[in-house]
Amino acid sequence: MTRVMGILNTTPDSFSDGGLWADRNHAVEHALAMVSAGADIIDVGGESTRPGARSIGVQEEMDRVLPVVEAIVAQATVTVSVDTSKPEVMKAAVAAGAGLVNDVFALRQDGALETAAGLGVPVCLMHMQGRPRDMQSDPRYADVVTEVEAFLVERALACEAAGISRARILIDPGFGFGKSLQHNIDLFRALPRLCGGDYPVLVGVSRKSMLGALTGKPVEDRLAASVAAAVLAARHGAAVVRVHDVAETVDALKVLQVLETAVHPSR
Repeated sequence: MTRVMGILNTTPDSFSDGGLWADRNHAVEHALAMVSAGADIIDVGGESTRPGARSIGVQEEMDRVLPVVEAIVAQATVTVSVDTSKPEVMKAAVAAGAGLVNDVFALRQDGALETAAGLGVPVCLMHMQGRPRDMQSDPRYADVVTEVEAFLVERALACEAAGISRARILIDPGFGFGKSLQHNIDLFRALPRLCGGDYPVLVGVSRKSMLGALTGKPVEDRLAASVAAAVLAARHGAAVVRVHDVAETVDALKVLQVLETAVHPSR
């Protein structure tokens, strides 16, 4: 069954929930609520990667992330992921108990690949055209599916060459990261192909602008769209869905699992 990753942004400026969980106690309370709702992984991020987001320093990111990681690990048995591109934050978060590194730069920052390889935890590699501050200015591809797939395979092979075993690598097409609406649709359509490769796929579309474009709804009213997209991603082979609304997604995936088996017993 597809695993559910709950999003925990300890940032003041994330696109959907910026500022809601910047306080440590509120963040930990929210994390534990997501665990109770059925989250398999809690993804803790201290730096916003929304379009136009500003970069922050290593110490500021650590100050946001480490106390939260430590508190979650102390109170729950769930896997904690750290959403970061900085080698120093990766190392400190894993020392604090994190068991997965989730990097939107796919371990391309100086020292990131070597650091992740030395930590011995699974990694998630995401595709992004450009950088958060400019990625949505004018994204262009000759063939978005082929290019994204090739990039992810290249990065996964680089990880293997660095000593990260294939069993510890996930890939993420990076919906909304340097992609137009049509690019996102094309990638979603290609999920069976992407999920049929050598690496499990993480899909993160929760509350994103592509869902707003499709429904005409503001970010706070995209629950139904987010759950629908998560269910479709799971049906097409996603190993992990990264979501804000854990309880609703978990329920939807339970229904999918049971009714899909009832309708198609051989699956």
